[in-house]
Amino acid sequence: MELNLATVHEAIAASVPDRECVVHGARRLTWGEVTDRSRRLAAVLVAAGAGVHGPLDAAAPWDSPHDHVALYLRNGVEYLESMLGAMKARCASVNVNWRYVADELRGLLVDARPAAIVYHGSFAPTLAAVLDDLPVRPLLLRVDDGAGDELLAGAVDYEAALAAADPHLDDELVASWSGDDLHLLYTGGTTGRPKGVCWRQADFLVAALGVRRADGTEYESIAEIVARARRGGLRALPTPPFMHGAANWNAISAWVAGGTVVIQDRVDHLDAVDVLDTCRRERVTSLLIVGDAFARPLIDELRTGGWELPDLRFIVTGGAALGVERKSELTELLPEVTIVDVLGSSESGRLGVRQGSRARGVDTGRFEPSETTVVLSSDLDRVLEPGDPEIGWMAQRGRVPRGYLGDPAGTAATFPVVDGVRYVVPGDRARLLADGSVELHGRDSVTINTGGEKVYAEEVEAALKSHPAVADAVVVGRPSERWGEEIVAVVELVPGARATLAELRDTCAAHLARYKLPKAVVIRDRVERSPAGKADYRWARAQATDAS
Repeated sequence: MELNLATVHEAIAASVPDRECVVHGARRLTWGEVTDRSRRLAAVLVAAGAGVHGPLDAAAPWDSPHDHVALYLRNGVEYLESMLGAMKARCASVNVNWRYVADELRGLLVDARPAAIVYHGSFAPTLAAVLDDLPVRPLLLRVDDGAGDELLAGAVDYEAALAAADPHLDDELVASWSGDDLHLLYTGGTTGRPKGVCWRQADFLVAALGVRRADGTEYESIAEIVARARRGGLRALPTPPFMHGAANWNAISAWVAGGTVVIQDRVDHLDAVDVLDTCRRERVTSLLIVGDAFARPLIDELRTGGWELPDLRFIVTGGAALGVERKSELTELLPEVTIVDVLGSSESGRLGVRQGSRARGVDTGRFEPSETTVVLSSDLDRVLEPGDPEIGWMAQRGRVPRGYLGDPAGTAATFPVVDGVRYVVPGDRARLLADGSVELHGRDSVTINTGGEKVYAEEVEAALKSHPAVADAVVVGRPSERWGEEIVAVVELVPGARATLAELRDTCAAHLARYKLPKAVVIRDRVERSPAGKADYRWARAQATDAS
């Protein structure tokens, strides 16, 4: 059976129409209401001529037969229903980083070629600066966020457009919803140009979201998914912006389970008090964070006391490392919570997972791989066996993306064929241990070659953050006459704390070989990260270079 989200969502909605589907502050939309509103948006898009223009199997792996709908929005009801409404019109939504300046936004929109843009009014000035550079003037749907902006030329108020639309879609259109319809996700671009990953929805739901039976086999009918969803109970709060895959996918996962997506009140930055208050008020059962950058402020607030969160059962993390120290602190403060650490990427979906709790203990660095996860040799010519000492490439087979939008060369490099099998190799280096677990070493794009030795930035960062004075750290290489590259730590200290290079090196030496120790440390008031908590390595390299 080939799944698509539009069909799955509507089947669940028909079964539980009055259950809460999305909650954001005072706004509480049921499954039936989200179905109605997303259908209305689909009708708006169809009336504008947007949709699909040919079968997927006639397109190259890096091409899309769909019209695209850019979501230039902060977290809110409109983001999720726009994503769903685009699918119902047989368009593909495009996630837009709302922190982009005009040049960055222009580059993404020229690459994505949107037929429509749904945008928050506060982003109107930046959007206006790039519209004339787009090859086609898109349909503009403006969501009022209280910015007091004027409608851009040709723009339509989002709520007015929905109110005027007919939610009764053509039967032929509904019947055409397909597992071949694309789900597009642009990478964050923290180490290079953002790339649009082209997932078939059928592949995305299984490989990226793990929509399977408990025994790992795939569902054979929508009825099975609906029966599971009817039990409900999941109330998920994805704290990062929906413009990043971790939160976007977490929200969709909650929907496929028949759950409720909860959105915190403050969506322009992480407010620990607001997040915890939302968890308590809305009886959140699953909280998504992104590594240490999100965990530390939550831990600091939890330590102030008074936070009773009896409904919270899971803290899910992905997209950036969550160190063992932070895990230990979270399980100390929330002893009934299980921490689920998901290893994956925009290109691979879920590669592996590890779980920890106060009862079972916590660990870092090793993951239980998914059934379709392997480690390929460094030269990409064979699959490594358990216990092989080589540090190879983590890879996924089976249901993998088709490629990168508009990028045949990037598609060929990231999706190689080995012994007749197509894999995705997102760039993580790893070793397959004798017990079948995977020992993660780090992303190759941020690997430092110093004196002929490869050092993975993430392992040095983890060691640095075990020092009590270090609030955050990003590690990069900078040119060195002696070493080729030397390791530099860009560090944010805990307020009022101090730490010398020698002290930080001593801390790292307890965990790492001496050639991996930082040659220099650059102290900054704040380590720059994306809104989703991912390290900005380009910024860090600039800091390291300027300090040399």
